[in-house]
Amino acid sequence: MIPSNRTALVFLALKGIPATRFFEIAELTGYKREQLAEVFDTSLKTFQRYEREKKKLNPQDSEKVLKIMALFQLGESVFGSASAFRRWMDKPAYGLGNQIPFDLLHTSGGIDLIFDELIRIEYGDLA
Repeated sequence: MIPSNRTALVFLALKGIPATRFFEIAELTGYKREQLAEVFDTSLKTFQRYEREKKKLNPQDSEKVLKIMALFQLGESVFGSASAFRRWMDKPAYGLGNQIPFDLLHTSGGIDLIFDELIRIEYGDLA
């Protein structure tokens, strides 16, 4: 479940979400678990241990997981498929100062920039 608004997302993140959600975003995005673990500055082994111990993620990681899930749902909608969105995520994007969108996933603000760019693309404002 991804909250439908930012306020609900923040409140859910503050409570912490199950570590299993990290593995769900790997499945959703198609990125390797190791690649995504780097986005969180946490080792894959740590996420695996959290999953075994049925731990919740801290609020910052919870927020990032929820935002990435929402981002990929929007991206799939805008680009028509998960694979097309993923290709866009892996190439320099003009509207993001020629940065590779995937590299911006490291911060919550970076994820927000990608969201903003997707909305511009969705509405045809490519400049």
